[in-house]
Amino acid sequence: MYWKVKHKPLLLVVWAIALMGFACDSGLKIFRKAPPKAPLNPYLELFIQDYVQFFESEMERTQLPGAALAIVWDSTVVFSKGFGVKSVGSRDSVDEHTVFRLGSLSKGFAGILTAMLAEEGTLAFDDPVVRYVPEFTLRSGEQTQRVRIRHLLSHSAGLPYHTFTNLIEAGYDIPGIIARLKEVKLNGKEGEVFSYQNAAFSVIEEVIKASTGRRYPELLQERIFRPVGMYDASASYEAILVSPNKAYPHEGYDSTWTRVEFTPKFYNAVAAGGVNASISDMGKWLVLLLGGRPELAGPAVLDTVFSPQLKTNSDRRFFKEWLVEKEVYYGYGWRILNTPEDTIVYHGGYVNSFKGEIALHRRDRIGVCVLMNGAGSMAGTVIPGFFERYRVYADSIRTSR
Repeated sequence: MYWKVKHKPLLLVVWAIALMGFACDSGLKIFRKAPPKAPLNPYLELFIQDYVQFFESEMERTQLPGAALAIVWDSTVVFSKGFGVKSVGSRDSVDEHTVFRLGSLSKGFAGILTAMLAEEGTLAFDDPVVRYVPEFTLRSGEQTQRVRIRHLLSHSAGLPYHTFTNLIEAGYDIPGIIARLKEVKLNGKEGEVFSYQNAAFSVIEEVIKASTGRRYPELLQERIFRPVGMYDASASYEAILVSPNKAYPHEGYDSTWTRVEFTPKFYNAVAAGGVNASISDMGKWLVLLLGGRPELAGPAVLDTVFSPQLKTNSDRRFFKEWLVEKEVYYGYGWRILNTPEDTIVYHGGYVNSFKGEIALHRRDRIGVCVLMNGAGSMAGTVIPGFFERYRVYADSIRTSR
């Protein structure tokens, strides 16, 4: 008894230490301090403040219901935030994990996944499509035999602009569309004419299935979403319907927006436009695209995907004024914008009244993604606005790295 009384303070200390250890093991945050964040480059911080102010003013100007923004610099997500609301008239705010539809931003995943498989020797960009999909038949038998995987992913198989996108929207599956390609009059030789596609692009799903024995959405999860940490991402209509944290699509244009329903369109062509993701996901995706995950996608994969394949200067619907002095090319699922000063990799996406924009400057390792639940004029300003402001701070950011 005397010993217990005499050493009571010591027992209390031992008990407290043990309790703290138990609390930490149990994940009780009261006993755990988050590690301090490293300070940002001061000029980068000024740039982010400048751009976010512009971004918020654009949301105010267009009255866009909701959006999300991620900025990555030097393999780090330096800004990630939701703005506005998931549905017009509600108070349910967009956050980092709110899921949006990506539309044609999905094409970038197809390019990267194909390059991963090519690096492993599972397939090659110069393999004939018919090696994997014997049913693939164009009007010209000779051209059918000559079309390579690279032509699918660079929109240069020789088919007219948006061939059978209407069939995708009508719900046809890709094998059903492939069976009808022979009906279409070709508009050029493979590899020589850029003509944007959704149906032909999505034939890559059948190529990948034949070469791996796995369905394309399964491989997206296994090779990209899970390893990258894109835990909100998915590739099906059912997945976005059951998501508890999703933005809703809105029709309208700058000041008048009406919420509409989700549609299943393009989930039958995931490679072209069927990916769902949050801005948290897209920040991590940008890290990979900027070379920050070399164990998943090294320089050889990225250099391949971002290599210009065809000049597309006739296709200037995107940022007409901003592209005046730029040479515009297409790689594998990505647009390549070249100027004497820099090269910017870009893609936009639209589906079911959702709009997305993504762009990155590989040399400076900076990138941006914007997801929006309505397609207004803001979609045409967020990427030019980003790089116009970045140019002001770029030299100071580089020298203070």
